[in-house]
Amino acid sequence: MLPSQRDQFDIPRDICYLNAASWSPLPLATQEAGRAAVGRKGQPWKIDPGFAGEQHERARKAAARLINAEPEDVALISSVSYGVATAAKCLSVPKGARVLLLQDDHSSPALEWMTRAPAEGYATETVAQPADGDWTSAVLAAIDRKGAAPVALASISSLHWSDGGGIDLDRVAAALRKQGAALLVDGTQGVGAVPFDVRSLDPDFLVFPTYKWTLGPYGRAFIYIAKRRQDGQPLEQTGFGRRSVAAERAPPYLKDTAYVDGARRFDMGERDHFISLEMAAIGMEMVDRWGADAIARRLRMLTDRLADGLRNSGVLMLDDKYRVPHILSLAFPKGMPADLVQRLAKDKVYAAPRLGRLRISPHVYNDEEDVDRFIEVFRKAFV
Repeated sequence: MLPSQRDQFDIPRDICYLNAASWSPLPLATQEAGRAAVGRKGQPWKIDPGFAGEQHERARKAAARLINAEPEDVALISSVSYGVATAAKCLSVPKGARVLLLQDDHSSPALEWMTRAPAEGYATETVAQPADGDWTSAVLAAIDRKGAAPVALASISSLHWSDGGGIDLDRVAAALRKQGAALLVDGTQGVGAVPFDVRSLDPDFLVFPTYKWTLGPYGRAFIYIAKRRQDGQPLEQTGFGRRSVAAERAPPYLKDTAYVDGARRFDMGERDHFISLEMAAIGMEMVDRWGADAIARRLRMLTDRLADGLRNSGVLMLDDKYRVPHILSLAFPKGMPADLVQRLAKDKVYAAPRLGRLRISPHVYNDEEDVDRFIEVFRKAFV
């Protein structure tokens, strides 16, 4: 099993940080790269003309490896909401059709479609949170509901961010394909922690940021765009998204304004982030070296240990067969105590309140000592 990688991070032994699903600590190597990059931007005359392009492709390749994609099918963007807006510009939802969303899903995969629906004449349908935690069955039932309008798109997260309930995306994708419907996956809470393979899943779009499970900074994200969707217009119009627009040569400047091939046309404007793009690449490369399967096994071991230690403590947890390996959410039959998170933090134990639950999310820097400490502190705090 992959051992704890705590020595790769600046986490004192007395800190029990179990909140990767909110934001992850930066590895030491990433922090050092960020400091060096600030100095590089401070003396830009030293930057080699080819450096920016090398950074773009390094990050693009690192992102592609995490989801088993070709680099030319991945675009550099700023956020998940940017990616969903890009997808919305490439997709036309027919009037009268349905767009499926998850109840209380994060805002990014939901609000774009909710906002467009009144003017474009389609309906958004929210899949209710299942009482038993079986999100997969709930989504499949919504897709196949008899007498309902056809589904044009499911815009869903790969798991529910509040309860840690997983979704079998392979089964969902197959059901959507039978109806000729598209699939947009928000991989925010999955990529970097569990395996993803866009070649077998074949979504139309998959979006993920770097500030959570891929151990990177804010403001960096990536979108996979299936080849069948790559002839759309990007959200922004950029010179580097065209075949021949360059300031370095003799005029004409706008020599060839046809779009470049592949997903690169969808790269965000001002993509030359000398500081954060390299930091994002380093985090993703570390995750890739450890391997998604190995990471998932380690995190499953930790959350299983948590679940075992919290049984009969007065909280409810999803059945193991429905929850993902890297998140354990605790529900409180009588409501979560208002100051529970603060009580935990006083003992340097950190988890996140989410929609009335306490979400616990370890990563590779956590170990069994962290888990046992959480159990001990939680049982004292939750009285």
